[in-house]
Amino acid sequence: MQELTTVELRPEAGAGLADTSGFSPPAVVSRPARTQSATPLRHRLPALASQSLRAGRRMLGEEADHGRLLLFSPVFLGAGSAFWFLGASDFPVIAPLLCLLVLTTAVLIASRMRAALRTVLLALALVAGGMVSAEFESWRASTVILDSAVTTTVTGRVERREGDGRGRWRYILAVTGTEAPQVKRPPERITAIARGADAPFEIGDIITGRARLTPPSGPALPELNDFSFGAYFDGIGANGFFYGAPTKVDLQAGPQAARSTAEALLEWLYRLRSGIGDRIRSILPGDTGAFAAALVTDERRAISNATTEALRQSGLAHIIAISGLNMALSAGIFFVGFRMLLSLFPGVAQAYPTKKIAAAGALIAVTAYFLISGFAVSAERAFIMMAIMLIAVFFDRPSISLRNVALSALVILAISPSEVLGPSFQMSFAATLALVSGYQLWKDRRVRENAFLKLPIVRPFVAVAGFFGGVFLTSLIGGFSTALFSIEHFHRLTAYGLPANLATMPIISFIIMPAGLLAMLLMPFGLDVLPWKIVGFGLDLVIAVAKTVSGWGGDIGIGRLPAWYFAVAVAGFLLLTLLRTRLRHMGTSIMSAATLILLLLPVPRPPDLVISEDGSLVAVVEAAAMASNRENPPDFIFDQWQRALVLPAHDPPKMLDGPAVPPAGEDRRVKLSRDQQNEARAAMRAAAAGGDANRFSCVKKAWCISRLGNGHVVAVIDNAAYLAPACDAADIVVTSVRLRFNSCRSGATLFTGETLRRTGSVELRFAEAGMEVTTAFDDLWRPWIRHRAYDWRSNSFVETGQGVSDSGE
Repeated sequence: MQELTTVELRPEAGAGLADTSGFSPPAVVSRPARTQSATPLRHRLPALASQSLRAGRRMLGEEADHGRLLLFSPVFLGAGSAFWFLGASDFPVIAPLLCLLVLTTAVLIASRMRAALRTVLLALALVAGGMVSAEFESWRASTVILDSAVTTTVTGRVERREGDGRGRWRYILAVTGTEAPQVKRPPERITAIARGADAPFEIGDIITGRARLTPPSGPALPELNDFSFGAYFDGIGANGFFYGAPTKVDLQAGPQAARSTAEALLEWLYRLRSGIGDRIRSILPGDTGAFAAALVTDERRAISNATTEALRQSGLAHIIAISGLNMALSAGIFFVGFRMLLSLFPGVAQAYPTKKIAAAGALIAVTAYFLISGFAVSAERAFIMMAIMLIAVFFDRPSISLRNVALSALVILAISPSEVLGPSFQMSFAATLALVSGYQLWKDRRVRENAFLKLPIVRPFVAVAGFFGGVFLTSLIGGFSTALFSIEHFHRLTAYGLPANLATMPIISFIIMPAGLLAMLLMPFGLDVLPWKIVGFGLDLVIAVAKTVSGWGGDIGIGRLPAWYFAVAVAGFLLLTLLRTRLRHMGTSIMSAATLILLLLPVPRPPDLVISEDGSLVAVVEAAAMASNRENPPDFIFDQWQRALVLPAHDPPKMLDGPAVPPAGEDRRVKLSRDQQNEARAAMRAAAAGGDANRFSCVKKAWCISRLGNGHVVAVIDNAAYLAPACDAADIVVTSVRLRFNSCRSGATLFTGETLRRTGSVELRFAEAGMEVTTAFDDLWRPWIRHRAYDWRSNSFVETGQGVSDSGE
């Protein structure tokens, strides 16, 4: 702002007052006039607000001119799908369809002069479209999920198989029949683990055997991951294992199900995939071969638990999954190599567009990679994204751009909208968005010429520094961008992922992936042994790095995040990565403000008692540990409890020599005599009074009891014969037995296998107002949890209350 000056007439310095002989010229003195800073704040606020509004409009116009508003289309589409999936009940299909029709019509007839209105209407139409696509996918899946655990003889066709390196094979079976008993609502597809077979069954074989089948697990705790959701959209209706080795059924002895051409083609692809995995593991034994097979076919179960845990703790678990890194490296290596090969022939290089030819070859290569990968979700996503980027080369468009990322997200959400809630989708696109946004900022930066860096002797060092600098920035951006989603879904962070990735990325880029690509090209000719040996050497180095870094520790437990924080932080992240003007800093402000509020708010009170969804596992939550009713609690559930509650320590129960227990093999519901009941009741009360507070005392295969720090007593019974003594001795009774009643005559709160089947896992908190009960499910209307309301006796869905009664006669 220019300063205004005033002219003041003064006598010259040194002129006497009495001297009037002459008139001195006026001296010009610069004096700042009243500026805007002297204006009162209340007068400046309207002007500042108007100026900020104009600047905001100008930046929004710039965003629109650069097509950035188009990048938000998958955000609105995914938000509509997420809203439908997270709803308590299904929406009538007519409602979102009408909304979509009305909004689409409004967008078409809206005046082009009202760009803001058209944008809002289009965003709402995308939200409605996301809801419609989510409902359509749910209808298309229509997976029949087993209602409750059952032991039956199951017969089915092997669709896929995967070994775990310990002689066990996991089969995905298309069920053709059940018997003894015959399941009234049999699932169409199950996963079953078989042990003891001399050789694995081939894909396409019909096998039969006695098996224990259970429904997919629900949330281990309220608000945690519901595994039945993913199983429903994967078409898996039950999980289980065979008692002993199943047997192969002679196809000529029984009826053969008719198969379509597509099913036959899929079966051939899965057979090819299994053959490739077997070939790799025959050349590279142990974890090295299992790791190499996982990189090609996505068969990860053969990797030992120790190596898997080391990769996870070191932040290298993403290498195992066939994700964007694997696809990008394979496509890039093939693209560069094929283009260099074509450049060796000057006639071809001058007459044909070698770049587009190389892109077509790379597209064929990644398509083949995807087909033999088993169609994993991460591979599907990476393939779509890489295919769009390679197709962009055909039209002379930039391959690495946010538009391509948005287009990939739109395709995936249109095909599988349920993926919007999955950690794999969220983490992969978060990393991709952050990396592409960072790349564009780096590309648009001001470049200053430096003659020193152009010296021939310096160029090799510049290239090496550039490579490791790129790996450093890539790992740093990728780590920060996925941290939020890692905490939300896995409740932990990896502290040393950056050095681990810096150490392994050169090995993966220059040894493993080039040699692996060469090995796959030579495999049909039987000349792949040496390249696989080179791959094995590189993978041994990666495993060594993973075990070394995991030995440093750095596995930071965070626990569960409030639902509001995750939603707000994701919104801020999207603004930060999708906008290009200074408006993107709103995203940084939103994330910072949400994090500050989260830190300032009081920590939510943890539960005092947690109960698994089947009632077999119960734990008392203390300040530093969890005390469970099992000496060796099942890892699948207990690990989730420890991560979510950030309580790594475990206090096992104290085992007692208790009263008589019905002999093994007898009916678990055998009745005790009056003397046995009195003896059991006295033993329970004595154990509760004399045992350590907040720790279980147990009689094996009978009961466990614990006195909580607040004075309440909780009992867990494995045998229904001890129900009456437990109701008399405890305030809270938990049993996995599915009883036909849900209350104790003594007034004790009773959780049974039947009530827990409807509520899912339970958290209990004791307050002055009484006991607070939090359940995983409130209603059972959604298709992926609908099986919990099925009653096999009446062959119908029973819509009753959730059955948690804390009193009654």
